[in-house]
Amino acid sequence: MRDYGLSYGVFKTGKYNAITDVSGVTVGQVTLNKGKDMRTGVTVILPHQGNIFRKKVPAAIYLGNGFGKLAGYSQVKELGNIETPIVLTNTLNIAAGLDALITHTINQPGNENVRSVNGIVGETNDGGLNNIRARYVKPEHVLQAIAQAKGGPVEEGCVGAGTGTICFSWKGGIGTSSRVLPKDLGGYTVGVLVQTNYGGILEICGVEVGRKLNDYSFRKSVEADAKKEEAKKGDGSCMIVVATDAPVDARQLERMAKRAFMALAKTGSFASNGSGDYIIAFSVCPENLIEGEETHTFKVLDNDQMSPMFEATIEATCEALWNSLFAAETTKGINGKVVEALPVEKVVKMIKKEKGIK
Repeated sequence: MRDYGLSYGVFKTGKYNAITDVSGVTVGQVTLNKGKDMRTGVTVILPHQGNIFRKKVPAAIYLGNGFGKLAGYSQVKELGNIETPIVLTNTLNIAAGLDALITHTINQPGNENVRSVNGIVGETNDGGLNNIRARYVKPEHVLQAIAQAKGGPVEEGCVGAGTGTICFSWKGGIGTSSRVLPKDLGGYTVGVLVQTNYGGILEICGVEVGRKLNDYSFRKSVEADAKKEEAKKGDGSCMIVVATDAPVDARQLERMAKRAFMALAKTGSFASNGSGDYIIAFSVCPENLIEGEETHTFKVLDNDQMSPMFEATIEATCEALWNSLFAAETTKGINGKVVEALPVEKVVKMIKKEKGIK
């Protein structure tokens, strides 16, 4: 959205305005977009470039609304760490993601005796545009995404796990953003990557865009002349991944994850009954990597220092969610269904007019 002169929040972005602004974090994506019904893919996030199983990262998962199939949740909740890359894909390819993570992990040098792997695989249902029953995503696609993961700019929109997703009845996809705290607030970086496939009543920078475009949940019941139920009733899902280099533990990461869920509401989501909304948060602070010692001495921010981290998380999450819409393109999928891209130029004019931006 910054390409159109729109910005959000008080903190500055990182160099790439992406989750990869967090040192060591890389992203790999494989897009499967062929024929009349293949509109899917996979997106992976690697917390660092070492052996993640041997150098686990402190982590937390916050379950906003649990209508979803996030693999690996219970062990992260119990132990407070992640030991594999994070995979995002579609609902019926969770198994392919897990298969690939097991293969990736047991084949790494130093893992010859590993007999248990807690893979983290999140999903949203892209069955509106993709022939989801065909299960096009295979383990080799996930391994390919891991192998080509890189830092720097992250492609957004109709790519990877966002190839076939829908957001507020417009084309959704992958979005990312980051915030860097001023030095007197710690100078830490927070990066966010999202896979958007949810609905509600779209708001952007405080402007009721969905209402102004006459496309929002419950419209048929609210407006007598409405011909159809726009944006359904908000059903869908959203996966949010939050990364930081700040010295925080699982408890503090869960607190950050809760703030990302607050950001979801600021975009117009009400976490509908049929929406799976999950936030995965981790820290790559070198001093806090978990390497199997008998005891650990964590460096952890004091609670009083967390408020700027919360604001950075909300800002980066909001912008990542909006970026997924701004970057997406009109897509035709299974059974000839067409999902239009957000009318960006119209929306930008609308927002600038209401905000008094020239």
